[in-house]
Amino acid sequence: MDGVRLDKWLWAARFFKTRALAAKACELGRVVSNDVVAKAAREVKVGDRLIVKNEGGTFGVEVLALSEVRGPAVVAQGMYRETDESQAAREKEAAEKKAMFAWDVPVTEGRPSKKDRRLIHKFKGR
Repeated sequence: MDGVRLDKWLWAARFFKTRALAAKACELGRVVSNDVVAKAAREVKVGDRLIVKNEGGTFGVEVLALSEVRGPAVVAQGMYRETDESQAAREKEAAEKKAMFAWDVPVTEGRPSKKDRRLIHKFKGR
């Protein structure tokens, strides 16, 4: 096998849940192959460098193996190698998201209870 369609490879490597989503991502310019915005029909070959943006983050990968069929996750992870810069950027982004959620004020659910209303009125001076 010399090359595989990009959308099939992205689906087989489990970057997208369906091949249609992989093709849509290519159409929207979220996949870059060797510094060129790639279309779904572009052929992927071993050694190509891809930048893939999906809901999981931005992945910079090097293609190690080709496949047109979707297999187990362990096999899919062996089809590519993520670059060190990509891993560091995703870890940094995850740490920033985690820090943002640490400062969120917990939201109470529902209406205040009778006791809560009394405290609110007392605080407001009514």
